[in-house]
Amino acid sequence: MKRLIYYVDKGNGHYEPFYEYTETNVGLDEFYSRQLCTYFIMRGTQYELVSNEMEEDMEVLVLKEMGRNLSGEDEKSFREQGIHIEFRNPNERENYRLLSRIPCDTHFEVIRYLLKDVVDIPSIGQMLVTSTEIDEDRGVYVIYVTEMKVS
Repeated sequence: MKRLIYYVDKGNGHYEPFYEYTETNVGLDEFYSRQLCTYFIMRGTQYELVSNEMEEDMEVLVLKEMGRNLSGEDEKSFREQGIHIEFRNPNERENYRLLSRIPCDTHFEVIRYLLKDVVDIPSIGQMLVTSTEIDEDRGVYVIYVTEMKVS
């Protein structure tokens, strides 16, 4: 059985197991979508992905704790409401302004967005991706975007 395991880097070569998913719980498509997120939010704490590894049938994600997660404007929980993506402005001074939300039928649809440097947001248009996260507390993927620079 395939597993996805999160570890937190505690420093000095010490890695503490943090969270685990099995393929039977979430499926391979969700395994892969999680691996494409640069940030992970759980229990009010933000973590940054520092390493994405494989070991036999395990997917291993190593995280660095960044501290308390700062809430953005108009946050809502999507628990038990299917798969969703939020598009937000990455600027803290603008309170991570919500630009758009879209529902997704599968994690493969989410993966399509997470793989891109530029995404086409419905009713907004193309924007440049700055970072991606899975907010486990709210059950949503968040893609931070800025306007495309015209040169």
